[in-house]
Amino acid sequence: MSENVAGLRNIALAAHSGAGKTSLAEAMLYDSGTIKRLGRVEDGNTAMDFEAEELKRTSSISSGFHQLEWKKHTLNIIDTPGDQNFFSDTKSCLQAADGTLVVIDAVDGVKVQTEQAWEFAKDFQQPCMIFINKLDRERADFARAFKEVSEIFEPKPIILQLPIGAEDDFNGVVDLISGRAYVYNEEGKAQKGEIPAAMQDAVESEKENLIENIAEADDELVERYLEGEELTEEELRAALRKGTLTRTFVPVVCGSATKNVAIDLLMNLIVDSMPSPMDRGSRVGTDPATGEEIERAPDPDGPFSAFVVKTLADPYAGRLTIFRVVSGSLGSDGTFYNASKETKERFNQLLTITGKEQKPATGAGPGSIVAMAKLKETLTGDTLCDDGAKISYQCVDPLPSLISFAISAKSKGDEDKIFSSMVKLLEEDPSLKLDRISETKEIILSGLGQIHIETTVEKLKRKFNVEVVLNTPKVPYRETIKKKIRVQGKHKKQTGGHGQFGDCWIQLEPMARGKGFEFVDAIVGGVIPKTYIPAVEKGVVEASQKGVLAGFLCVDFKVTLDDGSFHAVDSSEMAFKIAGSLAFKKAAEQAHPVLLEPIMNVTITTPEDFMGDIMGDLNGRRGKVLGMDSAGRNQIIKANVPMSEFLTYAPDLRSMTGGRGIYFMEFSHYDEVPAQMTEKIIEEVRKNKEK
Repeated sequence: MSENVAGLRNIALAAHSGAGKTSLAEAMLYDSGTIKRLGRVEDGNTAMDFEAEELKRTSSISSGFHQLEWKKHTLNIIDTPGDQNFFSDTKSCLQAADGTLVVIDAVDGVKVQTEQAWEFAKDFQQPCMIFINKLDRERADFARAFKEVSEIFEPKPIILQLPIGAEDDFNGVVDLISGRAYVYNEEGKAQKGEIPAAMQDAVESEKENLIENIAEADDELVERYLEGEELTEEELRAALRKGTLTRTFVPVVCGSATKNVAIDLLMNLIVDSMPSPMDRGSRVGTDPATGEEIERAPDPDGPFSAFVVKTLADPYAGRLTIFRVVSGSLGSDGTFYNASKETKERFNQLLTITGKEQKPATGAGPGSIVAMAKLKETLTGDTLCDDGAKISYQCVDPLPSLISFAISAKSKGDEDKIFSSMVKLLEEDPSLKLDRISETKEIILSGLGQIHIETTVEKLKRKFNVEVVLNTPKVPYRETIKKKIRVQGKHKKQTGGHGQFGDCWIQLEPMARGKGFEFVDAIVGGVIPKTYIPAVEKGVVEASQKGVLAGFLCVDFKVTLDDGSFHAVDSSEMAFKIAGSLAFKKAAEQAHPVLLEPIMNVTITTPEDFMGDIMGDLNGRRGKVLGMDSAGRNQIIKANVPMSEFLTYAPDLRSMTGGRGIYFMEFSHYDEVPAQMTEKIIEEVRKNKEK
């Protein structure tokens, strides 16, 4: 089994949407003989993209998994989404990989999501390789793409191959280490040949650079190289592997996925230079009982442990749970302990994921990425282990939500189905959030962008036959008071029999922001019997649910009940509740009522070029900048901005920064609405009521 672990390569393909990750995975599967026909993303027939929403958008919205055999090694390929809307899934599934292959579009260069994927790989300390793709396209430029890569990425990218020809004439590469040229026919078959004469000087120059860079990984090689000694191909390849694994540098190769040029050389490099689970070493976790750190080595004979990277919801097949084995081994069925849920689960079948299909697996050892169907408790981020050797791994949190919509059922009677169906989709995509806001009586669906939400709505209809309507959420304004006031609330009604009588005096005063509500019983001498005092409080609370300005919840006030009177026959709890309600309304109208709005803490990360536009835009949204910081090539702006001004910020930021800016926001506090805006909000509420 240890030989199997050493021969395993778990590789994530990561990049901005449109760089050609899915096409590259398709070419790798085709060249290895795993699939018999080379599919195309545009034709909707690739092995990795098969969800209806992916086919419609010709873009990955969910990580795909597949396995292939190459040179007696097993490659687990993870094709991750490149769209910001689905990037939380990319981050989660990158954890399952041992190395990341970053794909660069030779026409468009490095885009924002490529940079973010690089940061994820850096956070996980994963060795990386770069594949410059689409060299057959018009305006493709290898030199420009490499220059951009060199300026942006660390550790240092180093060129291993040079392209032969450009754009339509691109048909092969020169491998600098071996000094061989590989020219490809239309079927993607390579023929070794001589280096074109026009490239000789460039090849010599780049080979010198390459040998210098590779030698950096080995002190002995550096010395020999400086002394003018010739380094062998084997020595260079060994140093290349060492430097890649230690993140001393990043190998850069090139080709075309759709024309199937140099994909075989790429797979050779993955086998030779990317890490096996054994190269990655032990993973650190904690003991659930003591909280102490413990390690698990990728040993097939050690205690079993794994972590869940993805959950798929299927209304017919049930839940499919995909996980990465860290240590130990699993059979085709059995029991495991879920350390996150503190429960045991039984599984009846172990599965290997091959695109949209699952194949039965006889077992799994360290590094294996496998799946189980119909687990009841287990979800993304959970740790699985032996009951007798418990461990808990820290998995990444989903990316925070950026945009929210109010969702309502298209058909009456589907309200309950929305929640039950959405819960299943939330299991599949933890970056979605579902809330019911009591103040606005809305169901709020939050995600990473408008396309993320729209795709979720499409899935909801396709998988669970539930149709919903999306609306901009109402802002949960609140009301409060600014002045202390004392009033009487009196309810007196005479009917044929018993009448109704309740009389109370209350003192209403403001409290500090965020303090809520306080009720003080200051009755002396029994002027109001004790049995009726809770009724007064209840009347105040009910009346405060709809403030006097625009019907929003009233907060941050104190009511002191200090006087009143009662009637021995006509007084009742109901009468005092009405009296309390009347007293609050009367007092609130006189106590200088004001509107409060939710203020959000906002963090915007953007390249420096767009700082002026963003600062100007924040001012226009009544934002208050709290501070600025720098992170590499980016600037980070922290600000407080009213929620009402930020409900549709995601597309605006994308437009201002060409998709390079990202932001996160969370609730901070409530603050007073400016007077001129208060009038507009009250008018809008009035109009909506009249509709």
